[in-house]
Amino acid sequence: MSTGNVDTPTRAAISDTTLPPMKSFATPQPAQPARSNRDIARDFLDLSFELESGRSLDTLTRFEGPITLRVTGKAPPAMMPDLNRLIARLRNEARIDIRLVRDASANITIQAVSRREIRKALPQAACFVVPNISSLSQYRSARRNASTNWALLESREKIALFVPNDASPQETRDCLHEELAQALGPLNDLYRLPDSVFNDDNIHAVLTGFDMTVLRAYYDPSLKNGMTRDQVAARLPAILARINPRGERLSSRYLPATPRAWIDAVQTALGPGTPPANRRAAARRALQIAQQQGWQDHRLGFSHYALGRLMQSQDGNAAHAHFLNADRAYARVTQFGPHRAFVATQLAAHALSSGRTQEALNLIAPQLPPAAQYENAALLSTLMLLRAEALDVQGKLDEAGAVRLDSLGWARYGFGPDWAVRSKLREISALSPLNRRF
Repeated sequence: MSTGNVDTPTRAAISDTTLPPMKSFATPQPAQPARSNRDIARDFLDLSFELESGRSLDTLTRFEGPITLRVTGKAPPAMMPDLNRLIARLRNEARIDIRLVRDASANITIQAVSRREIRKALPQAACFVVPNISSLSQYRSARRNASTNWALLESREKIALFVPNDASPQETRDCLHEELAQALGPLNDLYRLPDSVFNDDNIHAVLTGFDMTVLRAYYDPSLKNGMTRDQVAARLPAILARINPRGERLSSRYLPATPRAWIDAVQTALGPGTPPANRRAAARRALQIAQQQGWQDHRLGFSHYALGRLMQSQDGNAAHAHFLNADRAYARVTQFGPHRAFVATQLAAHALSSGRTQEALNLIAPQLPPAAQYENAALLSTLMLLRAEALDVQGKLDEAGAVRLDSLGWARYGFGPDWAVRSKLREISALSPLNRRF
């Protein structure tokens, strides 16, 4: 994800507590790509030969040979287990020869620093990745040099990732997944992708089966550093047929490119530093563009979802209507991710606050498995807390207590420190008609 410098790809310690132990996702459950290889080839080329700013890249750049990685800075407790799981996935699924070392000469350096230090370097970034440096102090002095310009890069030999060490465990993990994927492979993001972290809608938290297929193709022996787009395009069909035979049998579902006007509107609506009225106006522009384009895919759903979120404080009924429309659009892409689970938190909250507890429970139940499969602990715990409140209202106090207790371990991973978990508890408790207080 890129913010601040338009050509720079971008995306808490727990003290003693009375809350249950933190939970984490031990076993990955990536879904294999559910799209045609023809579509994946087009996505691969657009991801690999453009930057997020729209600037074209002349050649493919990647590491050649075994890749080494080291960690510097003060890594939070959950980061190293998450990083080890990610490295294992890259080795097993993408077939990339990458390993963790302590040597300062490592190809990739992950530096764990504070969010304040990251914002000081790139004010709008949660995390980011830069070539040809190995520390944040080097970036400050080299940020305007040609050596850190991705568009001028001829090969990848040394890259640094900067991730927060004072964010929630989930936010740090999500940064590791997106930024390490971009350090290794494609630098672009495409809103048209329903099944990828290479998409600024942030629906996907961890690398998907599609992402691993792209990375595996990126490091296929028949490709090499310095190839042009046409050269890569000529070899991709055979590569994808070999590594993703299922995609040969699926029909192409061509999604049109995303207009820059829609991208700009969404970034204005959701980015920092914009007054609320301007955010809502930008979200309305995005929805209008989506409707004019005739989209019936996840981008239409996201347009409604974003506008609904921004309208909640002003017009709850209008926001609810947008969430319903988002859910209808997202229902068409259920095989690609947890899209409907995000909307379900909003629809269930509305039902709960209106006393329609069974409706809330019916909305929540089918979304718990995808939230878990796609490893979003914040989303999973929110759904579970809503479920617990609905069960409380129905008088099922024992069941509600068990669900709430189970949710807290996920909340600690998703939201971080105790105060953030308790704040989420209070927020959802306030929705209950019982007006339950802690």
